Amino acid sequence: MKCAVGIMDNNPKQIKIEDKKIFLEIKNLKKYFPIGGNIFSRLRSNLRAIDGIDFSLGKGETFGLVGESGCGKSTVARCILKLIDPTEGQIFLEGEDICHLTQRQFRPLRKDVQIIFQDPFSSLNPRMRIKEIVSEPITAHGIANGKEKEEIVASLLEKVGLKSEYMGRFPHEFSGGQRQRICIARALAPNPKIIIGDEPLSALDVSIQAQIVNLLEDLQNELGFSFIIISHDLAVVEHMCDKVAVMYLGKIVEMASYQDLYGNPRHPYTIALLSSVPVIDETRQERIILRGELPNPISPPKGCRFHTRCPQVMEECKQIEPSLMDLGAGHFVSCYRM
Repeated sequence: MKCAVGIMDNNPKQIKIEDKKIFLEIKNLKKYFPIGGNIFSRLRSNLRAIDGIDFSLGKGETFGLVGESGCGKSTVARCILKLIDPTEGQIFLEGEDICHLTQRQFRPLRKDVQIIFQDPFSSLNPRMRIKEIVSEPITAHGIANGKEKEEIVASLLEKVGLKSEYMGRFPHEFSGGQRQRICIARALAPNPKIIIGDEPLSALDVSIQAQIVNLLEDLQNELGFSFIIISHDLAVVEHMCDKVAVMYLGKIVEMASYQDLYGNPRHPYTIALLSSVPVIDETRQERIILRGELPNPISPPKGCRFHTRCPQVMEECKQIEPSLMDLGAGHFVSCYRM
């Protein structure tokens, strides 16, 4: 298996094929943001951040979402966490559709889905001590109090590679990598079944990224949680993920196991993305440069959304939007050239 640059492959991914239990299932998920209009006019347009996607996440599985900025990856995460409500579709968490639950009804389930944010500098309250930050979800969900809570916090800090005596310090006393470890400890505090990493490495130095990746893999193997990682770093996604979905303008254009997606990409957009990954290999294919800009998500192009930039475009691509076709072995592609 190819490794991400700077990541030691001393903890190879283990695909959990013995347990097929589905923790999370997304069906026809859509999220439109109304824009425009004013007090004199009700005419509005919709920004189609997510426009009908489907995927599932099994127990102990790592699922990667990749694509350009603005394709809807982070919006998917916020819908799963119910930080925003979807416009349409269903999100099943262990078989229960959470889309129609109120915040009060969803609160007992919130501990099952946690997130690690992109920027460890802004996601920690600078006025709170580390003990208070990590223990917040423990208190909110009534998991423990008093000395027991303090022992859990100390154990979590040790688990993520920090000393328990750091509990009394403030976030500004830590480096970026240490702050991200604190964010990971906070996400682990309520013992979640699913953790979402929204670009959890992009704000860190490359050398620190390798440490955090190996830490996350060790924790997943130990605790068994499922993981959704949203990232621009295709090498990291290949190293960590069991399944990968490629998004373009609110749609999933290709989805497969990491072996199939990286070894045999089929969609022209996926092929172009992978050609941009820097690797030390003189035999690799020439880098593909996509022409033009990402279309406006307020008025996406008719037909295939990628046809305005696709080097293999046909007339059919401009008229009818292709659906995801199953090529077998869980490999799905949205393209007429299959």
